Amino acid sequence: MARPVIWIPRRLSDATLKRAEASYECIINWEDGLSTADEIVAMSAVVDGIIPCHSELFTADVAARLDPRLKIIANHSVGVDHCDLSALAARGIAVTNTPDVLSDATAEIAMLLMLGAARRAIEGDHLVRTGAWNVWSPSFMVGKQVTGARLGIIGMGRVGRAFAAKARGFGMDIHYFNRTRLSADLEQGATFHSDIENLLNVSDFLSLHCPATPDTTGLMNAESFGMLPDGAVVVNTARGALIDEPALLAALHNGKLSAAGLDCFSSEPGGNPEFAAHQSIFMLPHIGSATVQTRDAMGFRALDNLDAYFAGKTPGDLL
Repeated sequence: MARPVIWIPRRLSDATLKRAEASYECIINWEDGLSTADEIVAMSAVVDGIIPCHSELFTADVAARLDPRLKIIANHSVGVDHCDLSALAARGIAVTNTPDVLSDATAEIAMLLMLGAARRAIEGDHLVRTGAWNVWSPSFMVGKQVTGARLGIIGMGRVGRAFAAKARGFGMDIHYFNRTRLSADLEQGATFHSDIENLLNVSDFLSLHCPATPDTTGLMNAESFGMLPDGAVVVNTARGALIDEPALLAALHNGKLSAAGLDCFSSEPGGNPEFAAHQSIFMLPHIGSATVQTRDAMGFRALDNLDAYFAGKTPGDLL
């Protein structure tokens, strides 16, 4: 029997590609460039499955044009906001993702962003790197202390809980909002807030860990920033759509925020060029899951889902 043909439109980890080629006929985008909607549609006529990243967009228009040959989209990501799930379901296309395996890596980046933003890492690095560090005094480079501060988390899923576990090591007072309250063993002493407004009021630090949906797009806007304590720090390692970026800049200008740490933006790749002028914004290029171990684990999870599907079983991460 002929092996299924799989399209891999981005350069995945070496271990993932080696395993994929051992099991499937693979078409691999070794150049690692972005694919247009027309290219995605064209490839759907010659493959049985795709392992896309969040950079490949399966909109309703794309879904309507996909060839019937394509049977499964095994995402190399947890978030699936790049997929119109209802439109793909209407075409009978299975969609999976890769939960669990990137929680710790993303939580590490959230911690890096929180610490870097709070302790003015960008400003300090620039001073030393450019040779401009020529003074010291007790008032020099004073930042915001993390230890003992109140941390608000919006979205207490796998990544949110992993971040909370790391924040406890800094003695932070953990507060959270979630669609449903966690069980006591998962809550680990964190304080549950049944509405976001109450959470914002107590969050010296706020970290976003919820998916981007129509309900959460623009979640952090002028009104919600205004509910935070003065001088708060906001961290986002989830999706750029959660933050109204002009409102973020305004909150920095008026002192409502002292800093922000961002790993995702409304426009990717590239980010927001207006942010570059602000050393109080610590930025990274959406690398929350970018460790060797996690990239291998994500690729293998996607392949596990493909293996199950083509063996006639239900993939473990079927959405």
